[in-house]
Amino acid sequence: MGATVTTANNDEKTWGGGHEIQPLGSSYGKMMMWFFIVSDALTFSGFLGAYGFSRFKFIETWPLADEVFTHFPFMHGVAAPMYYVALMTFILIFSSVTMVLAVDAGHQLKKTKVAIYMFLTIIGGLIFVGSQAWEWKNFIKGEYGAVETVGGSLLQFVDKDGKRVALADFAVKLPEQREALTRSHSTWFMEDAESQPSFTVAEVQAGFKAHPEILIRTEKLTDKKKKTVLSREESEKHLASAKYVVEGANLIRNEYGNKLFADFFFFITGFHGFHVFSGVIINIIIFFNVLLGTYEKRRSYEMVEKVGLYWHFVDLVWVFVFTVFYLV
Repeated sequence: MGATVTTANNDEKTWGGGHEIQPLGSSYGKMMMWFFIVSDALTFSGFLGAYGFSRFKFIETWPLADEVFTHFPFMHGVAAPMYYVALMTFILIFSSVTMVLAVDAGHQLKKTKVAIYMFLTIIGGLIFVGSQAWEWKNFIKGEYGAVETVGGSLLQFVDKDGKRVALADFAVKLPEQREALTRSHSTWFMEDAESQPSFTVAEVQAGFKAHPEILIRTEKLTDKKKKTVLSREESEKHLASAKYVVEGANLIRNEYGNKLFADFFFFITGFHGFHVFSGVIINIIIFFNVLLGTYEKRRSYEMVEKVGLYWHFVDLVWVFVFTVFYLV
């Protein structure tokens, strides 16, 4: 069946699925990649839109990025807000540059240069994925700890200068008391010991009482975009209603602030990280095909160009994720 359509007054060809005509000058493979990119962009837009609505609904209790992402490798205890995230972003963007150079070398049929730039792109992607895993580890583990009240409010601890104080710096160890294992009180027996917090509520309350210089700050923001610090009397009153000790973050509660922040962080950055990891795997496959001379024999490096489109899309999405989670 032919791939052209004619009319009485017009002999111009239209695309019927054949290879004679390429819409927008693109091959079938490139068009399908663009369709995937557009659909995936809509998916990420929905996720980021939901994050934005949730953030502004709970803007008074939303965590401050400068207080959450403060870690840097081999610099334990040194506050470096956003430094490592900025480095991750630079590495991913630079990998997009090497991908552009690989595509350009492919147009010139320079096999060696394509292989070199593809290899650098893969290294950049692996560093980014590893960095994201390291960031997740610190986010999950936490650094200071906090207390959640019966009403669900989060209480963090600071000194008189407003600097965060870790639970380990003031909480005291009380004699361990275990309840008898009965049908209605068997949770301690079933739960993994590693999932239990380092301190109990009673130990935190006792340590707080012994350190009058420590105050409590709530998760609510003031007009100056700072967390509200309570007086000593108000701190004692709020701490009396403590129910849970929170260390780090998970899908149930987190020490940084509103619980939705951790949910969105895990889901959106994890979804993007899966895209990067998938791109690395595809790049590795294309890289070995380049080494084997597959595309040299075809006299076309279009596969490098198609995977390049995907890689640039992943980089562009991260710019939006970085802006929404870390900068805004």
